[in-house]
Amino acid sequence: MDTRTSYLGMRLEHPFIAGASPLGHHLDSIKRLEDAGCAAVVLHSLFEEQISRAYSWRVADINVFEKDFADILQAFPEPEEYPQSPDAYAEHVYRVKRAVGIPIIGSLNGRTGESWLRFARVIEQAGADALELNLYEVATQLNASSMAIEERVVSIVRELKALIKIPIAVKLSPFFTALGHLAAQLDSAGADGLVLFNRFYQPDFDIRTMKAAPQAELSTRAELLLRLRWIAILHGRIRPSLALSGGVASAEDGIKAVLAGADTIQVVSALLRHGPGFVATLRKGLEDWLAWHKMNTVDEARGLMGLASRDTASFERGNYIRTLHSWQS
Repeated sequence: MDTRTSYLGMRLEHPFIAGASPLGHHLDSIKRLEDAGCAAVVLHSLFEEQISRAYSWRVADINVFEKDFADILQAFPEPEEYPQSPDAYAEHVYRVKRAVGIPIIGSLNGRTGESWLRFARVIEQAGADALELNLYEVATQLNASSMAIEERVVSIVRELKALIKIPIAVKLSPFFTALGHLAAQLDSAGADGLVLFNRFYQPDFDIRTMKAAPQAELSTRAELLLRLRWIAILHGRIRPSLALSGGVASAEDGIKAVLAGADTIQVVSALLRHGPGFVATLRKGLEDWLAWHKMNTVDEARGLMGLASRDTASFERGNYIRTLHSWQS
């Protein structure tokens, strides 16, 4: 059974890779991921705020010594609260690449196109096989148009492509007005892959203290359907690789991702719940399903439920109406 796939120009043994998570903090846990059979590992993110603070003493474009904005700065972690400093992150990439044989993908997380992006060169020089650019921002400004926000995203990718030679995957949120158009623009800007989707961690309210209460919760398969929908819409219509991220809790979920058209499936929550060895369960489930359908390669299954050859708008509208009518009172 040939489960090999291509992602960002790299040939992987199968589609299941470890997404960015605390499992990337330490060399020992990354070795465990490799030993368990992960096809590649995306390291945890290095944040824009870490880099700008370390090299220009600014966070969110505010000087860290500016007392008038202390309340805003308090919302961000202190440097020692991050797993690694920027320089230590680069050293981590260097050490990991010399200790494991699978592809290692660095990760930068930010929202602006300023000088922090230049640290991508350091990550490239440290030996990363590719870079995942995690663009995370909640657009709260009332005067910021959707066009301006999307143009900023595209310009960031275009600038980064001019800085480094390794492949770039862009991790997006699903909350863009015209996601398909943005995907096409990122394709034109040179993005090598798209990762769908980022998760928005929304803090709860603590009614006792009347403060925001941030809490990270693992994903469930309830998040999968949105990702399947957009992978299926984009498969076969743009050049960049497609990675599905979020909601894959079983081998069945991974098979659905392949059928939609995903080149790779990023797994995080399932590995945190069950341990790195769970990747073998995911791969075995895919192999058994392919054999049951008398398919010899994963490429035969990829995109069989994609929407490139259909009138996508009508297909989506029709299924929306059918879903509403499916409820039996």
